[in-house]
Amino acid sequence: MRVARLASSEESRRSVMGITALKTALPRELLASVVVFLVALPLCMGIAIASGMPPAKGLITGIVGGLIVGWIAGSPLQVSGPAAGLAVLVFEVVREHGMAMLGPILVLAGLLQLLAGRFKLGCWFRVTAPAVVYGMLAGIGVLIVLSQAHVMFDSGPKPSGLDNLIAFPSTLIQAFGPGTGMQAGMLGLSTMLIMWGWEKLRPQSLRFVPGALLGVGIATGISLFMALQVKRVEVPDNLADAIDWLRPADLMNLADPAILVAAIVVAFIASAETLLSASAVDRMHSGQRSDFDKELSAQGVGNMLCGVLGALPMTGVIVRSSANVQAGATTRFSTIFHGLWLLAFVLLLSSVLQSIPVASLAGVLVYTGLKLVDLKAFRGLGRYGRMPMFTYVATAVAIIFTDLLTGVLVGFGLTLVKLAFKASRLKINVVELAGEKEFELRLVGAATFLKVPALTQALGTIPQGSTVHVPLGNLSYIDHSCLELLEEWGRSNAAHGTRLLIEPHGLKRRLEGRIYTTTGIGSGAA
Repeated sequence: MRVARLASSEESRRSVMGITALKTALPRELLASVVVFLVALPLCMGIAIASGMPPAKGLITGIVGGLIVGWIAGSPLQVSGPAAGLAVLVFEVVREHGMAMLGPILVLAGLLQLLAGRFKLGCWFRVTAPAVVYGMLAGIGVLIVLSQAHVMFDSGPKPSGLDNLIAFPSTLIQAFGPGTGMQAGMLGLSTMLIMWGWEKLRPQSLRFVPGALLGVGIATGISLFMALQVKRVEVPDNLADAIDWLRPADLMNLADPAILVAAIVVAFIASAETLLSASAVDRMHSGQRSDFDKELSAQGVGNMLCGVLGALPMTGVIVRSSANVQAGATTRFSTIFHGLWLLAFVLLLSSVLQSIPVASLAGVLVYTGLKLVDLKAFRGLGRYGRMPMFTYVATAVAIIFTDLLTGVLVGFGLTLVKLAFKASRLKINVVELAGEKEFELRLVGAATFLKVPALTQALGTIPQGSTVHVPLGNLSYIDHSCLELLEEWGRSNAAHGTRLLIEPHGLKRRLEGRIYTTTGIGSGAA
């Protein structure tokens, strides 16, 4: 009884301490949530426009990321919402399959993420080679720049990166003609210039003010003061009007292989970007570490809900998350409150959003796209040799000139080629020993079928009637093709007095198959 009372007392004490700590941290969490809200507001709308979707769709995703995913996230300080890294993929999906099919794709992608988290597969999404991830983000960044450069001049983006590049001179010429293209372009460029200047010259006391919000705010003020007739953001007065509920009939389209592939690609890229961001956030603070499996499951729940609501896909986003940490957040409440502020702003001040020039949001996206081309990360890959740098460039170029899936597959293919090359490195030396006609075939590395020609050539230099020792202890692996070659060579030369002694001690489980002892072939003493 006494033990039970002591346990109850300890539990009560911890509860009181937790409430006290929360009360102490609440003002700081509220301030951080406002900062994150100010960062997220223009990005949610801009990414939606870059995805070929109405701005309200991005706001819905931001709200779900804060209010729902924020509660259950495995990375408490990470902020979830629409991400530039998925904008290109969503644009392709909407163009090929229509906006209605995005819902079923997100439901399936979210389900895959949820299952991956439940089966503790979070760590496997993090084994993706950094060169592929950085190259993917760089390629996406270039595509965003190429598409949003058109939007910045009140024109429409083209279907592909190459089309956007080819059509840009025409868009620029049209901007100098009649219409509002040049006015819109100046607003977009002004937004970018303000963001760049604020990043370089921002006073320490105002570090919580995001450059994107400042740029969009000033550009909006100028456009209203000068009564410019540029395109402006279209947001419904009632947020419920922007919700396109998932129809059960649409789920039948998931049998289409193209839809299945799109869902798998969304799940993979969203998961990789989320966990990459979570790892980066963990390095920014000394508080609670991320539970990657729990975070993956939370993202799955969020994407399934976004699919039901007809919104954009979400990931953990490093820009908003870093702003959250830098603003002093220590708990998940800042993320949750930022979702609440987004909801309140859309419900109460939608008219303010309707005055924002689309070109200004495009300027934010162009600036964001340029930042995704991380040259610092590219130079950092140089520490590991030229191959990672080549993989980065090849992945980015393939994404720009083909599509996202092809580019990622190119990156993975190059990584596997590098891995196969590294795994197949084998040093072969024939060393003459002190005894008469006694040799040692020294093998260091991995003996695979790729090295059969070199191994055959080395065996051909050994005189007939020799005793050949083959210690396998310095091998990381030997496959059946090399084993069969050694055994066959020993059998074929046994009639000439040759003895082949394979000494497998030290190799343990790195040996594929079993060595059979036949005439003229033996195993060395262990």
